[in-house]
Amino acid sequence: MARRLNHEIPGTDWRLPSTEGEGSAPDWSAHFGSDAPLVVEIGFGRGEFLMELAGQSPETPHLGIEYSAKRALKLARRLARSELQNVRLVQARAEEVISNALPSESVASFWINFPDPWPKKRHFKRRLIQPEFVVLLARRLVPGGMLEIATDHSAYAEWIDEILRNAQGIVNLHAPRPWRPDAPPGRKPTAYELKWRALGRNFHFFSYQRGA
Repeated sequence: MARRLNHEIPGTDWRLPSTEGEGSAPDWSAHFGSDAPLVVEIGFGRGEFLMELAGQSPETPHLGIEYSAKRALKLARRLARSELQNVRLVQARAEEVISNALPSESVASFWINFPDPWPKKRHFKRRLIQPEFVVLLARRLVPGGMLEIATDHSAYAEWIDEILRNAQGIVNLHAPRPWRPDAPPGRKPTAYELKWRALGRNFHFFSYQRGA
């Protein structure tokens, strides 16, 4: 018998309502008590990477975006049991949140870890990394802000490389290499990443920075 999902939050629920439509951007400074640029993870999954980032920089506001309501609930429960005060969660499509909830030049860094590669050609349009989406991300970054993407899927890495190389306003910090095969220094691996590394999979880490 399937285990019932516990919806009770044992403390503060750090989930925020999804934004819908133009003109509904939240007041992030009110939510976090800080007007510092956000650190945003798109598709946080189990949430251990986001919690690690937030724990390393407790004065920095962190936002997690996740389409799965089940994953958002599970991380909300974990956060409620933790001492972290600088994380907020939004359960929605990333494109919606980036378009409608994040002002221009409001984000210090975007992290996208191992997005679904949608390997079949007929599903390529479902891939998160698309030219239009990267334009949105670049506009939300502050000057000097970072876009960090990781994938273990070689064909998707080539797709991501082509899109990022042709994007305006962001620069590849690993050039002339398109990506680095090893994790950047200080980057904590996700649980899935450790599992995949044990299976011998190859990794591709992209680091792009917005110009001044």
